[in-house]
Amino acid sequence: MTTPRILAISGSLRTGSFNRQLLAIAVAHARSLGAEVDVVDLKTLELPLYDGDVEAKALPAPVEELRERLGKAQGLLIASPEYNSSIPGGLKNAIDWVSRPPGRLFQEKWVAMMGATPGVFGTARMQPHLRQVMASVGAHVLPTQVHMARVSDAFTPDGKLKDEARQKEVEALAAALVSKLKP
Repeated sequence: MTTPRILAISGSLRTGSFNRQLLAIAVAHARSLGAEVDVVDLKTLELPLYDGDVEAKALPAPVEELRERLGKAQGLLIASPEYNSSIPGGLKNAIDWVSRPPGRLFQEKWVAMMGATPGVFGTARMQPHLRQVMASVGAHVLPTQVHMARVSDAFTPDGKLKDEARQKEVEALAAALVSKLKP
């Protein structure tokens, strides 16, 4: 039996962001279920903005690194805020870079999406955009997702969610992704 391999990405670049905290909960649960999880930090990866002229010369080293890491994964775990009702630029830029040829690196991979925001919509406006983008690059998106609104004081100092039902919802999403990746 092979170990499920997941690439985890936060759409927020901010250290200590709600989405990084949310991702950490899901990553810990996926690991407890036996998955190997590679957490990508888009901030430290320092991907350049997608530019076809740059791509035509050679893929930048951070792009090659992300492509390699995605190539090893069977699925993705994405936690992202919504910026102006859509996908944050850093996350969209990463998707744009790794979706380019050669290869179809997202093809047939499973994706679990979740998002947290201090606002009232809980990323409900962003997630359909992300779902559409992921489907267009050949990924399968789990039908369930997690939307968390008004999260300014939702986390405990040790990184758990104060609301046990919300904690279980995040863990259930991670478990659903792991189960899709098991043979």
